[in-house]
Order: sequence, then C-alpha cells, then structure tokens
Amino acid sequence: MRVQIVMLIVAMLVGGNQKAQALPHTPKVAIIQDFLVSPTVKDIQIRFLSPKGKLLDDKGQPIVGRTRRDFIIGNLKLKPGTVFNEETLQEDLQRLRRLDAFDKVNVSVIPDPDGAIITYDIKEHHFPELTFGGGSNGDVGVYVQAGYEDGNINGNGDRFNLMVQPSTKDVIFDTQFASPPRRVESNSLGYSVRVFRNRDLSRTFNSDIKLANNSTAREGRIGGSVALLKSVNDWDTAVGINYTRISVRDRNFNVARADRLGSPLSVSGTGIDDLVTVSLAITKDFRDRRSNPTRGSILTLSTEQAIPIGLGQISSNRLRGNYIQYVPVSWVGHGKQTEFPEMVAFNLQLGTILGDFPPAEAFDLGGNNSVRGYGGGKVGSGRSYGLASVEYRFPIRRSLGGVVFADFASDFDSGKTVLGEPGVLRNKPGSGYGYGIGLRAKSPIGSLRGDLGINDQGDVVFILTTGQRF
Repeated sequence: MRVQIVMLIVAMLVGGNQKAQALPHTPKVAIIQDFLVSPTVKDIQIRFLSPKGKLLDDKGQPIVGRTRRDFIIGNLKLKPGTVFNEETLQEDLQRLRRLDAFDKVNVSVIPDPDGAIITYDIKEHHFPELTFGGGSNGDVGVYVQAGYEDGNINGNGDRFNLMVQPSTKDVIFDTQFASPPRRVESNSLGYSVRVFRNRDLSRTFNSDIKLANNSTAREGRIGGSVALLKSVNDWDTAVGINYTRISVRDRNFNVARADRLGSPLSVSGTGIDDLVTVSLAITKDFRDRRSNPTRGSILTLSTEQAIPIGLGQISSNRLRGNYIQYVPVSWVGHGKQTEFPEMVAFNLQLGTILGDFPPAEAFDLGGNNSVRGYGGGKVGSGRSYGLASVEYRFPIRRSLGGVVFADFASDFDSGKTVLGEPGVLRNKPGSGYGYGIGLRAKSPIGSLRGDLGINDQGDVVFILTTGQRF
C-alpha cells in the first residue's frame, strides 16, 4: 500500500520526463515528506534543454549546458543533506529564474527512501548576442550602432556588455563587466567594472533657451565605476566608487560656460564639473524572472555621496527609491502564454539631492522613460522628484502586445533650487501627466516599443524605442 501511494504521488508530480513542471503551491510536498524515510535532499540533478525544449540532441545524447553545476548549486539553499522544504524549493526556483543566464527553469521532485531527488530542467539564454542598428538625432546626425552581450561567460553567470556608436561627429561607447555573487553563500563576493563615454542634447538646458552662439546645448559625459556586489538574505547590495566628468558644449562640442541669458551651466563656472561619488544600492527582487517578468515586485534604494575632488569641488548626496509591482490579470487574454502576458504594472519613484550639484545632474522629468506625451526634460528639472506610472498590458498575438498607460511626475516646486534655475527660466511646468496607448513587438534586437502619448497640455508625442518602460 505504501509503495502504491508513493508511486501515485510520483506520477502526479513528474508527469513524464519530457515535461517537468514547476512545483505548484499544494500539499503534495507535505505528503511526500510523510512517506520519506528521511525528509532530506538526497541529490540535485541538473538537466539542460535544447532551444526547442528537448532533453536529448539529434544523436540521442543529453544536452550539454554552458553553465557550471557548482554555479547553479551555489545559488540554491536546498542542497544534498539539507532538510527538504517546499517553500525553500520555490525560493530556489525563482532565484534561478531571475538569473540572466537562463530563459526557463522548471523543477520536479521524486521521493526516494533516502530523501528527495530534486531535478531542475534548464533552458539557457542564447549567448552571445550581437545587435546592429542606426539612426539620426539632432546632436550627431546620422549614426550606426553595434552591440555585443554575453551573460554567461565561463558558465559562471559573468556578464559582459559593449555598445559602440560611431557617427560623423564623434564615437560614444559603454562597456561593463560584472561577476555576480552566489546569492546564498555568505562569503561570496561579486564585482563590476564600467567605462563609458556619452554625448547627447541636454534635457536640462533644452532648446527653449540656447547658448550665446545660438547653439542648442549638448552634454558630454565620460567616466567609469568599480563596485563590489554581495547578496545578504536575498537583498542584492552594490557598493561602488564612481567618476564622471560632465561638460556642457555647443554644436561643435566646444565647452560653454553660460547660456544666452548668462545663467551658469556648471558649479565650477568653467562648463565642466567632476563628480566623484561613493554609492550604495540595495535591491529586493521578488519578480518571477528578470527578463519580461509576469508577476512579482522589485524594490531598489540607493544613496550616492559626492566627494569634493576636481572641478566644482562638489559635495552632495543623491537619494533615490524605485518600486515596481507586476499583477497578473485575465481580463481579455484568459491566461494565454504569450511573449507579452496580460497584467497591470505599477511604478513609483522618489528622489532628492542634498547639497550643491551640477545643474546637468538635476532630475529631468518628461520623455520616453518618464512622462510620455512630453519631450525629454520638458516637465521639469528639479532637486527632488516623484514619478508614478501605471500600465495595463495585454496580448494581441503571440509576439505582439498592447499597452494602455498613464504617467504623472512632479519636481515638488524644487526647480528654483537648482543652480541657474534652468527649469524655471525655460518655463517648465514642474508637474505634468500623460496618457496613451502603445504596442510591443518581439524582434531580433529585443522587444520594440511604440508609445503614443498625450500630455495635459494637449501635445501628442510618439516614441519608438526598445524594451519596456519598466
């Protein structure tokens, strides 16, 4: 009788080797524990899936994965010899699903007289990735862009990103290498290194008031950072040292000290400021997966203390909080599995700066990642800000989704406390909202986003970019 009950449980849980499913929140594990001679974990098995989800290749051999077994085990709390617990198993499953190296992770449990055998079926993300693109903007004109990304170097989840954007006027780039910690090992440390060079039209000193030579202001930034990464009780922490040289320039990229009205463009008065900071960021990630999440939440809190070194002798502290919640619904999609699942998503951001800071470092509100319906920085440029967004996302076809959204932001009347009052002089309202509709489409370069936004002043702005708003 006991053997029949155990076999029945195995049949319910496993359902065949080819379709192992994530363990649901049911009393099944508790039943298994009752019939296990030893309610411990006997073994952890790792099986890799092909891009089509198969366990065997064309020659009938098991799929060989790129990820190292010890890296996977290092991210699990349930290891051989530990007491089996369903809640901990679910935490381990979600932790693996949030790793950039994996596309899909399922788990199954088989009871054994000597303990539970836990099997993870893993479909790895296809790395490395190459992307190519191009376009034209009001700063550099026509440009081309190339990108390279690998999120699983040496099978340890190490990530390398490189973006290069040459044009007829300049070359900008952004490159970063990060080695993540193993999240459940207390003595595990990770690190990241970043170097960048960027230029763009200024969102703080936008075209409403130009420079003395009638040129629109540009911002140039060059710098880098080094950070140590650690996971503490599922809080991801990053402590870093950062350097950025910020310069405001004209169309020929010559440094500008003031705008047409004589307002200063930098703390140093030279048009160039050096920003040296020590930063601390902590993140609690409850999303079901990192890429294209379907449920859960993520909270990030950060502080960045500027040290008075270099041009400007800047001493300030920047505080920020960012919270995102994903709530699955079944209003029109009826639970269909698509690239863009149905949900309601919320985003709330708050921030403030204490002390003196370069005006180019003000919180610029408005644009494709802020209040849609406004141009970049057109709502406000303040010392403090609040931003709230809500989206209803719904599937249209498997690789096409729709969005209805609303955004609101305010600088809490802090624009007049920014050096030179760039937002006040340019008649930025300081607060504003936008709403509209959008489409999301899967493409070879990732998710494409097109949003049509209408703001509270009746202006209409169309945005075409990549990735979700949040």
